[in-house]
Amino acid sequence: MRDKIFIDTNIFVYSFMKNHKNREDQKKHELAKLFLSNMDYGSDVFISTQVCSEYYNALLKNKINEEQIQYSLKLLMKSAKVLQISETTILKTMEIKNRYKFSYWDSLIVSSALENGCLELYSEDMHDGLLIDERLMIINPFRSAK
Repeated sequence: MRDKIFIDTNIFVYSFMKNHKNREDQKKHELAKLFLSNMDYGSDVFISTQVCSEYYNALLKNKINEEQIQYSLKLLMKSAKVLQISETTILKTMEIKNRYKFSYWDSLIVSSALENGCLELYSEDMHDGLLIDERLMIINPFRSAK
């Protein structure tokens, strides 16, 4: 069985957004599409309700048509297991925030991943290669885009 993984919002946003104004963002788009197309979806790929909300909001800010956003979000939710944020998740979030000095929102992502036994967290926003609680590795799939 393969490891449980958690995917952060930015990867899905870069994958969706096709027309970028600079070369680095265009490269991230290509890497995100490749990364997600190679993903073995199912019970081992996780996102949270936070990721769904951030995704919707990011696309809306980029003036993407609401119908397109809703359609793509439904596909996303069918592709990965969507985790609910609980009181326990929030309490763990504060612990993570204090220990690692991440933002609250990044800490909430980490907490959701840990709470559900994920061993890899794919995100652009945190420290690539950092091992959280001796079990969750943060991996930046865009490290080659720069």
